[in-house]
Amino acid sequence: MKSILILSLLAFSSIIGAQNNTEEELILKSKPSDLYGTLLVPENHNAIVALIIPGSGPTNRDGNSTIAGNNNSLKYLAEDLAKNGISSLRIDKRGVGKSMLAMPGESELRFDTYINDVIDWGYKILNDVRFKQLIIIGHSEGSLVGMAATEELEKELNVKAYISIAGAGYPIDQILTIQLSNQPDTIKKEMEDIFKKLKNNETVDNVSAPLFMLFRPSIQPYMASWIKYVPAEEIKKIESPVLILNGTTDIQVSVDNAEKLHEANPKSEIAIIEGMNHVLKEAPEDKDKNMATYANPDLKNVPELIDTIVKFITSIP
Repeated sequence: MKSILILSLLAFSSIIGAQNNTEEELILKSKPSDLYGTLLVPENHNAIVALIIPGSGPTNRDGNSTIAGNNNSLKYLAEDLAKNGISSLRIDKRGVGKSMLAMPGESELRFDTYINDVIDWGYKILNDVRFKQLIIIGHSEGSLVGMAATEELEKELNVKAYISIAGAGYPIDQILTIQLSNQPDTIKKEMEDIFKKLKNNETVDNVSAPLFMLFRPSIQPYMASWIKYVPAEEIKKIESPVLILNGTTDIQVSVDNAEKLHEANPKSEIAIIEGMNHVLKEAPEDKDKNMATYANPDLKNVPELIDTIVKFITSIP
């Protein structure tokens, strides 16, 4: 497995291009500060709205990162959905973009915080009389967030489908163990011991320098909350139709992750897109050339991505 890199309504309308899409900024009331997202509604929309969840790290609603660069992957996904009559809400998660001030103190943050935010967004958007069905789309780390949120939302809301794009099939402790498999035995043993304690809701006061950034005391509560969520277990709980997508040149999340998720939920559909990388662009396996697409905001997404998504959505009764 290749490594996975570890991330009242305000309506302001404008017309985009010649397609007569309406773009509105939405606000979700929250503490310590509000959360923000962009609602894109095509003129010929079909009452379906997709909630798009960004991935790990400082990745904003458009799929752009202050670390990796601007690629507009999620912005283009929203625009491609609009071309097919599907509205979308893409969000800035806490601590990112316009939702920067909504991040609590590091020691107070939990993985469940992101899940609950998506649940709240789901209820908010389906309170809009224009929409009757919800699709959850999670990219990268947002895939697991989306799984857990979908399980809750579909209990009371009309969830049409859940879509995972480049989502992990393995729990975070297993991912990090593989990432650090080339470390000295002492470091690997220390990490194993830390994970055992975190799984038992215990914390570790003394962490060695090589592992301090990953397991500093203030981040341990977040890590402990994250470990509880096992993707292959979470996806089993979803009752709505499921589509699992991955690209063959994704150097962050390899294809076996998608296969792991599909195996866990055999009723799901799986599509492996040839030549698509982690930011949804056509890219070679060469690492430098692949990473160059992460900072190319003019490069459109692989066309097969939206074709596969639309075919899946329209096939659902």
